[in-house]
Amino acid sequence: MSRTMIEVSDVTMRFRMNNDRIMSLKEFVTTALRGKLKYNEFTALDHVSFQVKEGETLGLIGRNGAGKSTILKVISGILKPTEGSVTTFGNIVPMLELGSGFDFDLTGRENIFLNGAILGYSEEYLKEKYEEILEFSELGQFIEMPIRNYSSGMLARLAFAVAAMVQPEILIVDEILSVGDADFQAKSHARMVELMGGGTTVLFVSHNLEQIREMCNRVIWLDNGRIRMEDTAEKVCSVYSSL
Repeated sequence: MSRTMIEVSDVTMRFRMNNDRIMSLKEFVTTALRGKLKYNEFTALDHVSFQVKEGETLGLIGRNGAGKSTILKVISGILKPTEGSVTTFGNIVPMLELGSGFDFDLTGRENIFLNGAILGYSEEYLKEKYEEILEFSELGQFIEMPIRNYSSGMLARLAFAVAAMVQPEILIVDEILSVGDADFQAKSHARMVELMGGGTTVLFVSHNLEQIREMCNRVIWLDNGRIRMEDTAEKVCSVYSSL
């Protein structure tokens, strides 16, 4: 029996959204001090519960605004749920906003060590992996250039190379396989499949149902912050695509 790696228990996530059309900071402060700020409450996740087993690849699908990215951020520890809890067992590598852990004044090489350290890896381990990361990124001599000069594609390649060359126990992926050109996408896809085959537990969000069908054991369909359906990839994708 596989052990549980992610346990999401009755998670609700609410956001307060300012209802006033405030045009300046001064106006905001004045209104706040008067106690006149009006808020709308938006429920992004509504009592969501599920488990992910060791080595499983769970797909998350749903329309824009369904709560997919929010649940990934809650599981990654970026957001704290309003209600409920998330328990994870093992180190997590979240590939959500590529390059979010980068310092744009540093070179690509320096950012490999910075980003790797943020993900919890030692300098010694990163030195061992450095050539492999560089080769995967295909950045060549540009690795010594400050990344503020990188194109979005170069930045994405570096971020993916760092995240995919370490050995996470839990990998959280949000639309990652759409970065870079067709060759790099194919290479990224192959690396993801390799990680999955190596026992990594994967949580995978994509609008590409073919990718979901191919890569996921099980799929959860989120709709307006709630689980609408949970079953095999084929069953969920078939119902979802028929609507």
